[in-house]
Amino acid sequence: MRVNDPKIVASLAELGVELRPETKLSELTSLGIGGTTDLLRIKKHETIPDLLNLLDANHIPHKFLGGGSNLLVSDGELPWVVLQLAPPDPDVIIEGNLARVAAAADLGRTVTYCAKQDLGGMEGLIGVPGTVGGALRMNAGAYGMQIGTYVREVDLFRAATRKIEKVRGHQISFEYRHTSFAPDDMMLAVTLELPSKPYNEILKGIRICNEKRRSSQPLGQKSAGCIFRNPPGASAGRLIDELGLKGLSVGDAQVSDRHANFFVNTGHASAKDMLALITDVRERVEKSYGVALENEVVVWNA
Repeated sequence: MRVNDPKIVASLAELGVELRPETKLSELTSLGIGGTTDLLRIKKHETIPDLLNLLDANHIPHKFLGGGSNLLVSDGELPWVVLQLAPPDPDVIIEGNLARVAAAADLGRTVTYCAKQDLGGMEGLIGVPGTVGGALRMNAGAYGMQIGTYVREVDLFRAATRKIEKVRGHQISFEYRHTSFAPDDMMLAVTLELPSKPYNEILKGIRICNEKRRSSQPLGQKSAGCIFRNPPGASAGRLIDELGLKGLSVGDAQVSDRHANFFVNTGHASAKDMLALITDVRERVEKSYGVALENEVVVWNA
């Protein structure tokens, strides 16, 4: 979708919103898949309510984009604009054991920065791509930990009320790859309470996690992380692997030969290709095991 009305463009500038016309979302997603639309970069959180009022008044649909690491976007010209937070400087502020982190902050850099302040607990997230806001929304976790454990407060924009609110950690439900945030809530910042650990001890844990990832995941390829959630008491990757589906492909969309729950873009895969592969694998698993796999990857269909 294009925002080309001069009055709207002028209003965006007044709100401090940067307009990036005809942005290729394939360049903003870890899968390297996605069509074209206008991107609106938000520099001031307090302008979000006015921005949405402006879009609604002009019948311009929108979606919120984080780091694009757990996302599959449709091809072609997209029927909505995309809103994305610009990270502030600094994007992490440490006070004792509390780390106040902007939602737009890079997750890996945040883990490393906190480690250098002798704050640990998040070693398992060091290799997870994307932003802190994205990790928060899906309660990202690995190797026995999850980010929700450390959340003490969240600043977010509630689309339902059009207000910026503070929510305490105990008011949020954190489950396996799921939280109680509404789909159109926009994470702005989070306060994490992290345990004190010597930097060398944290670094040792980070190296162990990195080695595990290098040995089991297709880190050098375009992917969105795990495609399916693990069903209760089972592993989605193991079920797919047992069916001999590693290497199965539709066009340039392929089940990774390293980790069966990672689907990779080996060249110029389309969203149509990837969705067809996801459907094929899901149907085969359900037919063989009676297990209906649920998506962990978020799909934006036009």
